[in-house]
Amino acid sequence: MALEELKNNKLRTFLSLFGITIGIFCIIGVLATIESLKSKVQADIKSLGSNTIYVDKWQYGGDPGSFPWWKYVKRPYPTFREMNNISMRSQLSDASAYTIRTQSNLEHNDLVVDGAQSFGVTGGFSQIVTVPVQYGRYISESEFNQGAPVTVMGFTNAENLFGNPENAVGKEVKYKGKNFTVIGVIKKQGTSFAGAWQFDEAIVLPYKMLASLVVVEFNSPLIMVKGRQGVSSDALVDELRGIMRSLHRLGPRDEDDFALNDINMFSKQMDSVFGSVNLGGWAIAVLSLIVGAFGVANIMFVTVRERTSQIGLKKAIGAKSSTILTEFLLESSFLCLVGGLIGLLLVFLLTKALSAFLPFPINISVETLSLAIGICVVVGVLSGIIPATTAARLDPVVAIRMK
Repeated sequence: MALEELKNNKLRTFLSLFGITIGIFCIIGVLATIESLKSKVQADIKSLGSNTIYVDKWQYGGDPGSFPWWKYVKRPYPTFREMNNISMRSQLSDASAYTIRTQSNLEHNDLVVDGAQSFGVTGGFSQIVTVPVQYGRYISESEFNQGAPVTVMGFTNAENLFGNPENAVGKEVKYKGKNFTVIGVIKKQGTSFAGAWQFDEAIVLPYKMLASLVVVEFNSPLIMVKGRQGVSSDALVDELRGIMRSLHRLGPRDEDDFALNDINMFSKQMDSVFGSVNLGGWAIAVLSLIVGAFGVANIMFVTVRERTSQIGLKKAIGAKSSTILTEFLLESSFLCLVGGLIGLLLVFLLTKALSAFLPFPINISVETLSLAIGICVVVGVLSGIIPATTAARLDPVVAIRMK
């Protein structure tokens, strides 16, 4: 009967279902985009190191307008010696690393990559940050200890200098006037929202080698400490604060002259941001669904009116009121499902279009699809409950006489 209604009154049905279509389109479109973006951002944040504390002179996050740079600029940078002390004294850490970063031209024969970024790291870096090597191998412990002139190159840099990134392994490149042997190429990473460790256009070097070419204090030195499995970031921060205050010989009343930045903080901040965006999407969608629900209720009132004599005949030959009620509720839900499916189709087309332009794919999860179907059924039942109840309460004799 619902299909017949669609066939006989195409324009009226379309206009009635348009609100449902737009509502589902808004809800699923927003949820799919936010979920995909959230997954990408969380993966990028995880690449910074899970349960990891960054020991730095600068405090991350906060309100830029109230940032006391004059206070932080006087602080000392963390040192390589402090990293070694943390490794020996910490009972809650699983790995620690010391890093510096700088920029310079990267050369191979006549080809030059301007301003290539380099990360000088210690051996524990790969235990904290994932460095997936696609070709060749990663830097060995002995190469770290000796400060060997070797490098692991980012995919884009290898592509620019050697054409085929696989050809880079075993070749030599010049960086800051020093020749380095390429021992590995890092897997293509793509755009990262976290932005801290983007390897595509960078190279990774042993810290001791890069430290011999630059002034460490002028190249963003940083200590990274990863907590053991099951250790909370708060407990790790408390332990590191005690170690750093001891190393800096601070008195009980002295303020910290270092910052302990919890990477988990960024994940929590992103959750609150995505929650606000989701709330806005739901607000828009609910308005559309309310309009759509009135449209479906209207078409069901008209349908009940057109079938009044049929309802009377059914009840006269024994149909129960519950049967009539169920019939119209199912029809109302079916109409809403049709509107929802149209909305899902539009979202699917939108995800294909956006995925071609955005730096991350947009996917519609099974949970989101289930939510869409559930919303359609609920809206259908709520929209049809009054018309269906009216139909179920009709007196069969009176209904048969009505035209």
